[in-house]
Amino acid sequence: MAASGKLASFRLPPLPTVGELIKLYKLRAEKQLSQNFLLDLRLTDKIVRQAGSLRDAHVCEVGPGPGGLTRSIINAGAADLLVVEKDTRFIPGLKLLSEAAPGRLRIVHGDILTFRMDRGFPVNISKPWEEDPPNLHIIGNLPFNVSTPLIIKWLENIANRTGPFAFGRTRLTLTFQKEVAERLTASTASKQRSRLSIMAQYLCTVHNCFTIPGRAFIPKPEVDVGVVHFTPLVRPQIQQPFKLVEKVVRNVFQFRRKHCHKGVEKLFPEACRVELTQEMLRKADVDPTLRPTELTIPQFRALADAYAHLCTHEPSLISYEFREELRLKHLAKQRNTAMDTLRDKAAGTPPGPQQPC
Repeated sequence: MAASGKLASFRLPPLPTVGELIKLYKLRAEKQLSQNFLLDLRLTDKIVRQAGSLRDAHVCEVGPGPGGLTRSIINAGAADLLVVEKDTRFIPGLKLLSEAAPGRLRIVHGDILTFRMDRGFPVNISKPWEEDPPNLHIIGNLPFNVSTPLIIKWLENIANRTGPFAFGRTRLTLTFQKEVAERLTASTASKQRSRLSIMAQYLCTVHNCFTIPGRAFIPKPEVDVGVVHFTPLVRPQIQQPFKLVEKVVRNVFQFRRKHCHKGVEKLFPEACRVELTQEMLRKADVDPTLRPTELTIPQFRALADAYAHLCTHEPSLISYEFREELRLKHLAKQRNTAMDTLRDKAAGTPPGPQQPC
C-alpha cells in the first residue's frame, strides 16, 4: 500500500515545457493530419479529471503529440500509460517523458485505427461486463480527421466486447469538434440529433463534459472543441447486431428532414418496398410521419427488432443496399442506350433532326 501511495503522489521532475519541446524538436502541427496542440496544462488536467480517478490505473492515450495531456495523466497517478502515436516527429519528446517517469510510460509508434489494444494490457485487469468498469481508461485529444471513424470503431467494439472492451466496460474520455460532441450527446427532437446520437447512446452513457475554446489550441482551429466521456452500458438499449442497428439508423437518418418512412423504404428492394415498409412500421408501432430526429431510442429498438424479424424470413434483405440497386439500374440504362445506338447505326437509321441552338 505504501508503494501505491507513493505512486499516486508522483509528480514529474522539472522538464522543458511543452512549448519548449515544440521549439526544441522544431515541431509544427500538420494541417493534413488535423493536428492542434493543447499547451495549457490547466486544461489538460481538467480533461484528465473527467476520466475520474486514475490512481494506479492503466491508461491508453491516443495521439499524445508533444505530450501535454500525457504529463497530466502521469501526474494524476496512472501506474501504466500506453501512448499510441502515428507521427514519428513526436517520439523523441515522448521518450524524454518516459525517462522522467521510469516504468510508467510505454510508447507505441503506430496507428490507433489498426492497433490491437486488447494485446496492450495484462489480462488480469479484466472485470466481468456486469460488474464495475476495469481500472483502464482511454483518453485522447483526437485529431478531427479520425475522431468519427474511431468512435464508430470503438462503439462496434463495445457491442461485440472486443478490442479495449475485452477487459470489460472500459471508459473513454475524448475530444471532438464541438458540433460532433453535441451530436454524440443530443437528446430526442434536438436539431443536433443524428446517427451518431443513436449509435453512441444505445451502447453508452454519454456525457458532454465541457467545451474548450479554439483559441486554446495551437494552431487555432476554426471550431471549438468538446470533451466527451463514455461509459459502456451493462445492457445495450438495442439487442441486435451492431451492423444491423447501424444499417437501420443510417437509412432512417439519410432523409433527416423528411418523414421517417422515407428512410425505412430504402431498406428494401424496389419490387417489395411499399409492402415491407408498411409491415416493418406496423410491427414496430412507429408513426411513419415522425421525423428521424423525433424518434426515441426505444422506437429505434422497435424498428431494429422488426427489421431483424423480416430478415429472418428473407435473409437476402440483410445484404441489400439501395444505392447498389440504383448503380446497377444506371449501368443497365447506359448499356441499353448504347445497344440502341448500335442497332440504329446498323439499320442505317438517319440521325434525328438537329435541335435549334
